[in-house]
Amino acid sequence: MTENKVYQLSDFDYHLPEELIAQTPLKQRDQSRLLVLNAKTGEYQDRHFYDVLDYLNPGDALVMNNSRVLPARLHGVRPETGGHAEVLLLRQDHGDVWETLVKPAKKSPIGSTIVFGNDPDHPLMTATVVGELEHGGRYVEFSYDGIFMELLEQLGEMPLPPYIKEKLSDQERYQTVYSKVEGSAAAPTAGLHWTPELLEKVRAKGVQTVELTLHVGLGTFRPVEEENIEDHKMHSEFYQLTQEAADTLNAVRSQGGKIVATGTTTIRTLETIGTKFNGQLQADSGWTDIFIKPGYQWQVVDAFITNFHLPKSTLIMLVAAFTGRENILAAYEHAVQNGYRFFSFGDAMYVHK
Repeated sequence: MTENKVYQLSDFDYHLPEELIAQTPLKQRDQSRLLVLNAKTGEYQDRHFYDVLDYLNPGDALVMNNSRVLPARLHGVRPETGGHAEVLLLRQDHGDVWETLVKPAKKSPIGSTIVFGNDPDHPLMTATVVGELEHGGRYVEFSYDGIFMELLEQLGEMPLPPYIKEKLSDQERYQTVYSKVEGSAAAPTAGLHWTPELLEKVRAKGVQTVELTLHVGLGTFRPVEEENIEDHKMHSEFYQLTQEAADTLNAVRSQGGKIVATGTTTIRTLETIGTKFNGQLQADSGWTDIFIKPGYQWQVVDAFITNFHLPKSTLIMLVAAFTGRENILAAYEHAVQNGYRFFSFGDAMYVHK
């Protein structure tokens, strides 16, 4: 049986012409294409995202990650030299201390400072390096007057993924329309296709919409380097599910409705909790480093929406755990041949059984 097969990293590679990597979002979020894949049969259909309504039925639940991307890239100056420094926020450690990546790191020893704002003599915010991290990152402590998140909105830039070279003209296009809880270093991109109008149609059809939170870390872009994927260590991300959301989802399941996840971050949250509580959902929060790959026993999710993922990434492995490796690679080959747009600003898939 394929479940017992030990997969290699090269098993999840595919050829992607660079011109298919979407550099900018479409004008209309829900006009993107939708490749509908039946995970059991391997059959696929070419649709548009707004057609996702055809696959949601009264009594189902659509689950979405309401995390909001922080404008986490800060450009500052070293007061001693006047040299430029860049600070990328990874996660809040405690109080005003954050895990960050500082460039250039070698000029950022413990005790050094970086100031932000147009006037270096009267900065809006100062970062002091207070510790070093294993991977070359830095713990920095911020000092400022006012509200940190408001200053971040004023000073920070959206940290777009490394494969996007174009500048984003409207920062909100790298946020979902339902984003609320600040904390992600990257967007939960499967949700970028939803519009308020399409979500209203979903609700009008008798589908419950449920929100949870998972703050996406930059580890999501970290390449898998081990050829034997069993040796890969997953990054951790913070998640939260409320009791109200858990009750709604348990009721939907008990009445035979489908749990449809928007994106791999939503899948990671639901499956983490389902694995923890024997297939049941309850209020829970914490850090997850779940690695969903072929052979995984699914607990909660019945169908999902997802974008097209990087070759040899943990995300394509997650999708393959649901569809089987051959089915997903065949669907990706079809998408490449038919000019689908890939990655964060690209097209979507609806995967079901």
